[in-house]
Amino acid sequence: MQRLIGIIVVVWLVIGVLAALQRGYLTGKKDVSCHSVGDTVLTVIAGPLDYLGVNPKVTCHVPQPSK
Repeated sequence: MQRLIGIIVVVWLVIGVLAALQRGYLTGKKDVSCHSVGDTVLTVIAGPLDYLGVNPKVTCHVPQPSK
């Protein structure tokens, strides 16, 4: 049973990576920011749900350094 769950998780994540590739998140052409990394990670975790219309987005507010 554990092996089956492991296989399902791996397949789920591979589908998520494919979705991230299709959306252009892993091409390296964009600047790396909290927003872009968050969107990429959520797309990979959402896996097959991306193909059902789920489009996860992240809003990040990183504090600016004091002057």
